[in-house]
Amino acid sequence: MSDPVSWFMIEPGWKVVDADGKDVGTVDEVVGDSSNDIFNGLAVSTSLLGKPRYVPAERIRAITDGSIELAMSKTELAGLGEFKEPPTTAEILPEGASGIRRAEAHVEAPIHDRPEGVNVWRRAWWAVRRLFR
Repeated sequence: MSDPVSWFMIEPGWKVVDADGKDVGTVDEVVGDSSNDIFNGLAVSTSLLGKPRYVPAERIRAITDGSIELAMSKTELAGLGEFKEPPTTAEILPEGASGIRRAEAHVEAPIHDRPEGVNVWRRAWWAVRRLFR
């Protein structure tokens, strides 16, 4: 058996095996928050045309390079619920919440002499000037 790897390494297409070591499918999607290092689980495709199944992180026994070992049988995997896309931020925010937060709003740095950006022609002129210095 290979050495374990972090969940950050998991990619779609990795092989998924059951508790007996038999191939049961492939990884379709990794579910988690990489910025906070929170691993929730996997969406596992068990067939070509079937919908992926959601496997919670608690039911994953080992993660090795290119392979995921589950702590369940193939029949238990078939009994799991269908994977549904995680909600977007807009679906999570309460109805009265603003779409743009202060941190996301346009902010002028004190070094800017005017609010509009530098246009393409001025940037091209600066690039040509630098070539001939």
